Amino acid sequence: MSEEVEVEVVCPSCSPKIEVPHDVLKDGQNVIVRCQECGNVHPATLERAKDVTVKVIISKGQESFSCMNKMTTEDMVSVGDEIIVDDEEADEVYPIIVTAIDTTQKRVEEANAGDITTIWGRAIDEVIIKISIHQGKHTEALQKRVHGGYEFVIGKTDRLGSKEFEITKIKKRDGGFLSGRGATVEAKNIKRVFAEEVKRSGWAEGRTAWSMRGRGRSW
Repeated sequence: MSEEVEVEVVCPSCSPKIEVPHDVLKDGQNVIVRCQECGNVHPATLERAKDVTVKVIISKGQESFSCMNKMTTEDMVSVGDEIIVDDEEADEVYPIIVTAIDTTQKRVEEANAGDITTIWGRAIDEVIIKISIHQGKHTEALQKRVHGGYEFVIGKTDRLGSKEFEITKIKKRDGGFLSGRGATVEAKNIKRVFAEEVKRSGWAEGRTAWSMRGRGRSW
């Protein structure tokens, strides 16, 4: 026996105005459901999901571009959601974080795809992280291109080219700062990384003749 599908519809017996959970006993043109509250079996009209095409404006680095994404009227979208935009025309797929949602009436925090005119998002497949590296009294501003899921950890060392640095603080995109050792933030959520330059000593740097003789070396 196949697993029963659950829907929410009104029950003429116990809840004629408010939708309550029902099990679908028979699907198709003439749907038959059973109320989970009172057990009443009755016909019901189910709203079927419809396909919609939603405009998506994606910011990636310093550039923005638009594409169309196929969704259904069952899809709910909220600011902060991570969604996959499948641009069939360009044959490209973009994972994004939703930053704003426009409907025909106003900008909202959440909406059904059927009511959305435009989704605004930030690409997270590849992001550019701004890094401020302190070198004594001097600060160098650099940029590192990484995958959106790349993790920066406070207290850990990282590398950009030949430059090695230890992360001391992270500014998040929501405006908050983290400075606790071991705190971890994915690149897609970072506004800026603050760090101290790490300088490695040479193999023989700082070693005395005495220390070298102690290791069986003579000068």
